[in-house]
Amino acid sequence: MSENHHPLSVFALGGLNEIGKNMYAIECGDEIVVIDCGNKFPDESLLGIDLIIPDMTYLLENKDKVKALLVTHGHEDHIGGIPFFLKKLNVPVYATRFTLGLIELKLKEHKILAETELIEINEASNIGFKKMDVEFFKVTHSIPDCLGIVFHTPEGKIVHTGDFKFDLTPAKEDERSDFHKIAEIGKEGVLLLLSESTNAERPGATPSEQMVGKHVEEAFIKAERKVILSTFASNVSRLQQVVDAAVKTDRKLGLLGRSMINVVEVAIERGYLTVPEGMLIEQEQINELPPEKVAILCTGSQGEPMAALSRLSTGSFRGVDILPGDTVIFAAGPIPGNERSVTTIVDNFFALGAHVIYGSGSSSGMHVSGHGYQEDLKLMLTLMKPKYLIPIHGEYRMLYQHQQLAESVGVEQGNTLIINNGDVIEIEGSVARKTRKVPAGNTYVDGIGVGDVGDLVLRDRKQLSEDGMLVIVVTMSKTDRKMVSNPDVITRGFVYDADTEDIQKNVNRLIRTNVNELLEAKKYQWNVMKQTLRKSVGQYLFKHTKKKPMVLPIIIEI
Repeated sequence: MSENHHPLSVFALGGLNEIGKNMYAIECGDEIVVIDCGNKFPDESLLGIDLIIPDMTYLLENKDKVKALLVTHGHEDHIGGIPFFLKKLNVPVYATRFTLGLIELKLKEHKILAETELIEINEASNIGFKKMDVEFFKVTHSIPDCLGIVFHTPEGKIVHTGDFKFDLTPAKEDERSDFHKIAEIGKEGVLLLLSESTNAERPGATPSEQMVGKHVEEAFIKAERKVILSTFASNVSRLQQVVDAAVKTDRKLGLLGRSMINVVEVAIERGYLTVPEGMLIEQEQINELPPEKVAILCTGSQGEPMAALSRLSTGSFRGVDILPGDTVIFAAGPIPGNERSVTTIVDNFFALGAHVIYGSGSSSGMHVSGHGYQEDLKLMLTLMKPKYLIPIHGEYRMLYQHQQLAESVGVEQGNTLIINNGDVIEIEGSVARKTRKVPAGNTYVDGIGVGDVGDLVLRDRKQLSEDGMLVIVVTMSKTDRKMVSNPDVITRGFVYDADTEDIQKNVNRLIRTNVNELLEAKKYQWNVMKQTLRKSVGQYLFKHTKKKPMVLPIIIEI
């Protein structure tokens, strides 16, 4: 192999055929550079799980090769897994000023900030690795300081767009995508483009953020009492629109929810949010001021049960009341899967007599997506002119739709590679093909445990949540190997019907029969006894109740 030729591969450990836990990597010879490390939140089937992060097995097996983590922007699905990543792989983290502020909050919480190397970058930065050079370009999204990444490799240019949309009139002038640089990169030739696909099914172009500012201001002017607005804490341009509307209507602003307070602090401190002196008030002052002089910014637009908005809707947020005539604004569209939770909260607010502005962004005018629609994706493809495309950041139907869009603007048929997490695309002689797989999947975070909850534990939790448990306590004599007393049967979450006593008696009888038969057969091993009791009692209960509680036999020797 010649000096300047190195095997080059691209793969994802998250973010393909799913929304969330984004993590991608470029491997060139003995160097791996990782892009983003996010988390996603569990659905109701993952009982007790706090977070889901990418499986990092391959990176840990090749830890000497991992040189850096590059972060495109500061959303949870791109930075939420970073503390867990850095505890295993302490490499330099490159991110923009605002993104670093959010990462620092997480590292402080995990007590690893002091030993982490954080390096600030911007759209003009260049990073040189041994076999790759990296540059960046500015993109518009729904959070400040977002970047796309260009890798100059021995095989050609590989571009990762980050999350993006094209907005000609963003809320802030300096948040516009750098069309000129994107076009320049495309003009020089792009071998492979990794481009986000979240809104690949939505025709047209993404509406402008400025439209939202007008609607927020109108709602504030019309509101006769308190205004409560909930949005993603990270959407700083939306927060600025709320501050501006509060200034125009002479309202003080209260912040509710830990992430909202943290992000606002970082945004003010780093110069991304301008709030007049004396405008922010403490939670306990909200009820003390005249309602027409108060606005509240809070978390919980996705229906999270413990977030501020949910607690306000049930009257359980101490010190802040929602009263008839208050205005509640949902300034974020529900993420697919959260609709039911959001609807419940909307109903609760209506029941309290509030005026509620809700619905998808296009219907309420209070939200526009930070992800490009079909015309945005086509524009990125047209400017970049890639030979190959890997659609990322989306479920399968979105990736498929992105493939159709790519072919419609001239990407050769067969050159859009729809792959799964763990599939490796190797590039040799400027030809890309799928060659092998690396380990990829979900790692569950449960309390302080990372990766120690597997499918068996989740199956047990599911069984307990559905049918409860039944504990059998059998007390045996150590000397003459006989039952000392009647067995005890304790149940939790397993509801008997009217003939409870009959079932209880029959279970007791069954236990005694099983134990005596085993003793007569001289089978004294406790594990054999436990297995027999678990099986026979389980079968009996299912036959008579059609339920499968977890049966836990306990044998006590005295």
